[in-house]
Amino acid sequence: MTAFKTLIKNLGPGLLFASMAIGTSHLVLSTKAGAQYGWIMVIPIILANVFKYPFFEFGVRYTNVTNKTLIEGYLNRGKGYLWFYAFITLFTTFTILAALYSVTAGLFINLFKVTGYETSHIALGLFIFISALLIIGRYRLLEVSLKFVVSILFVALVITTAMVVFKGQVDSVSDFKPIPIFENASILFLISLMGWMPTTVEASSWVSLWSIEKWKTQDQKPSLKESLQEFNIGYLMTAILAVFFLIIGWFTLYGTNTELSGNSVVFADQVVNLFTTHIGSWAYLFIAVSAFATMFSTCMTAHDAVTRVSLDIIDLLSPKVKLSDKRIFFAMGVVLLALVNFIVLSYFSANMGKLVALATFVSFVVAPIIGYMNLKNVMSEDVHVKDRPKRWLQLLTYAGIVFLSFFSLYYFYLEVLN
Repeated sequence: MTAFKTLIKNLGPGLLFASMAIGTSHLVLSTKAGAQYGWIMVIPIILANVFKYPFFEFGVRYTNVTNKTLIEGYLNRGKGYLWFYAFITLFTTFTILAALYSVTAGLFINLFKVTGYETSHIALGLFIFISALLIIGRYRLLEVSLKFVVSILFVALVITTAMVVFKGQVDSVSDFKPIPIFENASILFLISLMGWMPTTVEASSWVSLWSIEKWKTQDQKPSLKESLQEFNIGYLMTAILAVFFLIIGWFTLYGTNTELSGNSVVFADQVVNLFTTHIGSWAYLFIAVSAFATMFSTCMTAHDAVTRVSLDIIDLLSPKVKLSDKRIFFAMGVVLLALVNFIVLSYFSANMGKLVALATFVSFVVAPIIGYMNLKNVMSEDVHVKDRPKRWLQLLTYAGIVFLSFFSLYYFYLEVLN
């Protein structure tokens, strides 16, 4: 019982990771994978979660042992490491948040049957509302609210998946032909799926920053074992829910020649109807609210994290620029990110899919590089030998780097050399 109480007390960074991950990669990409390609897509989903695990685990490990963020570790390895990560952060700043807010705005329109407003208008309202919540509530509000949201989502998905499996797979149409997995369009989708499954590798530093924020609210910092245990629960939850979303897409749409729309409003309606078809129309409001809460919490966590990371990078690259009052600069960062991503979203509002594909592709390409950078951090003199990852985890890291690098090279072969 004491161990359980300690675990509940330490819940935070891993929970935020789960909430942030269970967004576009799960609700959009996992569902689409099952709907278009069937059960076979469970293989890349599991592989991506397994091979990327060390990259995220190192963020928790390094920060717990050194009391420094991964980003500080990059600077310790050399300024080139930090500049590279700064470039990646700058790029994702202009893509990830806009994609997340686009899907969330679509769900809002679907849930409340809003008419007469474009997706970008609803997104603007979300940007303003979430920015206010982050500025006023900061980390504590983020953590408390997400404990409630993630719990509801998990229960809703378990029930829905069980009912979908019990009802059985939908009958295929007579002219159905499976989509070839190794054609160019499928390879690009596969890269998008694994690029953002369970989430982008650069988010490993987000968990690092959240860990430090969590410890500020505690009397005593958790041990390395306790921190890793809390993170592992969140990580396992993201992997399980990804498979749940795939099963729902596979059992309800595979073989029907139904194509999930790239328009966020239409897509939101399709996804919610997937759930209610198998539970009943009475569950529409419950499912719609759960789906919206999922994406809303993802927007909050990603917005919070990108702001913190950006400020941390500026602080380290420009030591002469003193961010004296972190609260004021955090508020300014939140508002600036909202403004920039609203502009990007307005430009790409016609097709959410293109924005998601662009963001996930870049994340996929840089994943092995950031994974190697994280390994360098935890194997450096910053970390005592006894606290470094075990041999099997090091080998899994190298396997993940090779695995992701192979697909990146294969993509360039298909798209550039051919």
